[in-house]
Parts: sequence; C-alpha cells; structure tokens
Amino acid sequence: MNNSAHPPSVSTGRPLAAAVPTVSSLSPASGAAGTVVTVTGTGFTGATAVRFGATAATSFTVLSDTQLTVTAPAGAGSVQVTVTTLSGTSSQFVIYTYTAASVPVLTSVSPPSGPTAGGTTVTLTGTGLSGATAVRFGATAATSFTVNSSTQITAVTPAGTGTVQVTVTAPGGTSNGIPYSYVTAAVPVLSSVVPVSGPTSGGTTVTLTGSNLAGATAVRFGATAAISFTVVSDTHVTAVAPAGTGTVQVTVIAPGGTSNGISYTYVTVPAVSSVSPTQGPLSGGNSVTLTGTGLAGATAVFFGATAATSFTVLSPTQITAVVPVGAAGPVQVTVVTPGGASVPGATYFYVAAPLLTGASPVSGPVSGGTAVTLSGANLIEATAVRFGAVAAGSFTAVSDTQLTAVAPPSVAGTVQITATTAGGTSNGVSYTYLTAPVLTALSPALGPLSGGNSVTLTGTGLAGATAVMFGSAPAGFTVISDSQLTAQAPPGAAGPVGVTVTTPGGTSLALTYTRVAPPAI
Repeated sequence: MNNSAHPPSVSTGRPLAAAVPTVSSLSPASGAAGTVVTVTGTGFTGATAVRFGATAATSFTVLSDTQLTVTAPAGAGSVQVTVTTLSGTSSQFVIYTYTAASVPVLTSVSPPSGPTAGGTTVTLTGTGLSGATAVRFGATAATSFTVNSSTQITAVTPAGTGTVQVTVTAPGGTSNGIPYSYVTAAVPVLSSVVPVSGPTSGGTTVTLTGSNLAGATAVRFGATAAISFTVVSDTHVTAVAPAGTGTVQVTVIAPGGTSNGISYTYVTVPAVSSVSPTQGPLSGGNSVTLTGTGLAGATAVFFGATAATSFTVLSPTQITAVVPVGAAGPVQVTVVTPGGASVPGATYFYVAAPLLTGASPVSGPVSGGTAVTLSGANLIEATAVRFGAVAAGSFTAVSDTQLTAVAPPSVAGTVQITATTAGGTSNGVSYTYLTAPVLTALSPALGPLSGGNSVTLTGTGLAGATAVMFGSAPAGFTVISDSQLTAQAPPGAAGPVGVTVTTPGGTSLALTYTRVAPPAI
C-alpha cells in the first residue's frame, strides 16, 4: 500500500472574512433584569455571546442575520449591549438602562378551580410578570409555566387540595396571592357529538352530550379550541367548530379534568361534475345519476331550488336521484353534505313534451315505405317516432315544428303516430294503412280507338283512388263508391291494354280493355 501523502491543494483565491457584527437599536431600551429585549443590527448569524456590560446573557435566540432576542441578565445602571461572533464583537455604544423591577401583582386566575390531580392549564393576569422565575400554588411549584407577556402567564397546576394562594415570583419580588380551589369533581364524559362532521372552514354548531359537563372551561376539536361554546346543562354543551381537516377528537375540559374524545370529521365541499341523463320531462319522476366528489353523507339534492323527490348515495363519487317537477329550461343540480353545498357545475334541462298537430299523407300501403311529414311543436330532439307500437323505418327532425318519418309495414287499419323526446311522448295523430285496390270487372271491355267512352270499373278498395291508367295513358275518373268508379277511356291504338287503379294503398292488378278499329267500307 502506498501511504504517501497527497500534495496540498492550491487555492486560487482567499475566502471572504465575515463582517464584525453591529448593533443599531434595542427594544425596549430599558427595563428590569429578565426583560426580553429585541436587538437589531447586522452580522448576527453564528452569534456566540450577547453581553450587557460585562455580564453575558444566559439565553438568547438569533432570529436572523439582523435580529435576535435576549433575556436581560441581572444588572444595574446603563450598560452597553454587545454581540459577539467568530468575526469579533460589536463596538456601537447602544445602551440598555436597568430600572428597578416592580413587585409583580396578580389580578386574576382563570379558571379559579380545578381537580385535585392537577394538570389544569390556568391563565394568570396582572402586572410586572416579565422575568418570572416561579409560579406557586400554595407552597407547591407549578408543573410548568410560560411568561406570555408582562401582564400574562399560563401555568399548569400541580396536584393539591383545598384552597391555596397562587403567587408569582419575579425580579421585583413575590406577588400578592389569588385564591385557587382544588375541587373533587367528576371527570367529564362525552357520549355523543351531533353532527359528527362539518366543513373544513368550521362554523358548524355541534351539540355535545354526556355527563359532568357543568363548569366546562374549554371545548377542543383536536388541539384547537372551539370558536365558542355554551354550557346548556350538566349533560349538554353546544360548541361552534373551528376550521380543521381530517378526523379529530372532540373533548371537554371541566373542573374534574378532560373528557374522553368523540370523533368529528372535517369534510370537503362536494362537487358535482356530471348528470346523466342531462334532460327529462317537466313532470319529473325520472332517475338520474350524479357523478362528482365528496358526495358521501349527502343530506339533500336540489334541482334548481326544488329538492329531489328522493336520492340514494351509492359512493363518495356517485348519487342517484329522482327528478322533481320543474319548468322548461336549464337548472343547476346541487348536492348538500356536512361539508357544504356544491358550487354550480352540473346542468339539467327540463324539456317540454312534444306535440303533434297533423300528418301528411294520412294513409299509405300496408307494405310501408311512405314518407310522412309530421307537424307540431317541441320536436327537434325527438328520439323515436312510432306508428302504433312499431318504430318508424327512419325519421329526421327537420325543425322544432316538423319531422319526416318513413312508415313501417303494418296490417290494414288506423294507428296513432307518436313522437318521443326526453320530455315524454306526444299525443297521437291518425294514420291509416290501406291494402292495394282489386279490380274484378270492366264494362264495357271494348271501345273505339278515339276513346271518350265511359267505362265502369268494379272491385274493392277503390275509394281514395288517385289514378286510373289505360296502359300508360291516364284516364279521367269519378269514384262512385269503394267498389265502383267510372273512367273515360283515353284514345289509343287498336288492341288490348291493361287497366289499373292506384290508391294510397297501392296499384291494382290490371284488367284488359281492348280498343277496336271501326269496320272498313
């Protein structure tokens, strides 16, 4: 192994030396020993000492490179405050003046009583409390205490009995005593919290039920105090939930101690992203599916300002609801949960039922295939057209007032045509399926080449005839009855031609009519 040392690295520059700290101001600039002083200046990062004259402070906290806080040590008169770092010691002549510490004075203790086991957090109010070195309940030191300001201290009571005097000792001496009573009180017990959830923004009024709740001094949701609370009785407390997240334990603090916890869940505001189907009839009654987030625990579903007829929560992301009666047009669908009401985001359309006023033509052959024009209103979103119970071969929404539909095959007879939209099914208009006409006889069956003679056609289904043809030539005709019509034979060449009758039901089979040339002389 080669143990030779590596050659020393060569630096191409010198590190910059940190600046010597400076002190520009103190706040406050005077006070008793134990006062917390804010020192402002520069270069405080890495401070190793803060001195009041020649006396080093026992504690200080560097907040930033330009500010620190320090507790003034014991001293007298006016002294220079300096800050020392590895770069040196400040030299500015910034003075702190010691003043005679006033004897602390207590004016109140809240709460004024607590359980003999101790552990109650009490607030001491008064004056001259800065720099407090001890808080005692009788002869026993507080379990712990925190000086909040020169006028307030919070302390945790030690165990004790009877009524004792609470005192504070500070640089100015020991305060007067304020009575604090140790009481033998039952520990509060919670059995229920109603409601068990609310929005993350807080503000929900919650009813706490239990026992030993009289004299409650605090209600907490997790570690956060209720916005407010009211002791209704020894078994009921109402509290306003603070803002929060997740599931927390609600507890009540009373003279007997802190209760067990009951779960309270902070829930987010629900959101509805879609409605399916998106439209339906004015009469309501149809079921729709709402999709979104935070839907669990829904307490109401609204279509506009009207509550759903009923609803079922399927999951945190889905609800089915029965649509209430409404007026034509769009409405916002809203879901309400303990987390609040969903913001607008899903629209449902109430659609007026379609109306039919007429059909043209009103009849056609049993074979179907006739193009029928339907007139009416609210037809533009038609989803079906039916001839009786049979769907049209096809249909087209021409406008909100017109549809065209191809008649399907059917047996002879009259059926009702209906149109269906999301708004429902229309009234019916009549359409008659007709069989093709049948010719059984022509009289006479012969005629001159010049035509113009009257021919009687006998058969069935002749009413409503639209054409009579002699071969390819149309003839004028008159309908006498469903079984008879007369036609004027058109002129033509000698010989036989087929005679047919056409009605909306179709065209008959042909019978023979013969044109005869006049005799030659």
